[in-house]
Amino acid sequence: MPSPERILIDGMLFFGRHGASDHEQKLGQTFEVDVEIEADLSVARASDRLEDTIDYGEVYAITKRIVEGPPRKLLESVADEILLTILREFPVISVRVRIAKPRLPVRGGTLTGGVAVEVFGERPS
Repeated sequence: MPSPERILIDGMLFFGRHGASDHEQKLGQTFEVDVEIEADLSVARASDRLEDTIDYGEVYAITKRIVEGPPRKLLESVADEILLTILREFPVISVRVRIAKPRLPVRGGTLTGGVAVEVFGERPS
């Protein structure tokens, strides 16, 4: 099998209502999501056909539906749902999902660099 290639989808921005506090869930905020997919892209490279690759428009739509969907308390839970859906829906080897709150109020101030969670999963052999 050829060595796997990657599809990188960076900087997807969505408005969601995730967070541990009622305040976060009520007001909502912007979330930034990056997805890295490892897959065999050799057929797509040779054919130049969308149906032979992972359609990043579909990955975007899945991510948007989840992030803009029902509130969750933890970023870990949101990232895991994105990861598991991509693993289930596409012929991928592995997926890495990073979800960030670009600005996060914390006790005593604001983290201007935000906070992020990154999860990784592989298709079972």
